[in-house]
Amino acid sequence: MKNQVIIYGKHAVLAALANPERQISKLMCIRESLSEVKGKIADSKIVVVDRKEIDKLLPREAVHQGLALFADKLRGYAIEEVCALADEEGSGCVLILDQVTDPQNVGAIVRSCTAFGALALIVQDKNSPEESGALLKAAAGTYEFLPVCRVTNLSRTIDQLKRAGFWAIGMDGSAKSTVDKLDKNGKLAIVMGSEGSGMRRLVEETCDMTVKLPISQRVESLNVSTAAAIVLYEVSKK
Repeated sequence: MKNQVIIYGKHAVLAALANPERQISKLMCIRESLSEVKGKIADSKIVVVDRKEIDKLLPREAVHQGLALFADKLRGYAIEEVCALADEEGSGCVLILDQVTDPQNVGAIVRSCTAFGALALIVQDKNSPEESGALLKAAAGTYEFLPVCRVTNLSRTIDQLKRAGFWAIGMDGSAKSTVDKLDKNGKLAIVMGSEGSGMRRLVEETCDMTVKLPISQRVESLNVSTAAAIVLYEVSKK
């Protein structure tokens, strides 16, 4: 089913079970893990299976911890809803990913967004991974708490955020200023590009300014999920 996802890994499964917005079809569970899920889902939806049956469903070497949950994907947020969230808070940060395609990286970024209080994650619909078991496993249950907005055109979306009062900040290793010098009050939209090519030109040109991480010259760049965690931590220090 196109709208369905198989969620695996203890943290991801338990968080999904606790989310009232998740529509659950069934849970495949080994007997040893049954006590972890008892009372969290109707018994009629639990199917006790051998570990090998779950292995067959998932990517090779996926660490599922004896749990595989069949559920509908969460609904995506509209950009207007993201702007409304920012208006309610009066300030805050959204993170925008420009063609970051690795699901493990995106899952780790979701985890950092939740940890450091980002209002939402915005990604381009065509060039970012869909909600998947691998992404949810990397997010370790935090995907259930973060509004994710998928858009067609990032440049137009950034323009829309700017009209809503956001200050658009692009992360660029060749920028002159560093992220710690930012005014962290108000509404910030932080844009991060792919590890290989960074932000695309039109996306970067839409930003109000660019900044970089103050890292050693011995290191060309950081993994995008590591960089995102540092940026989000820095921006959270108001």
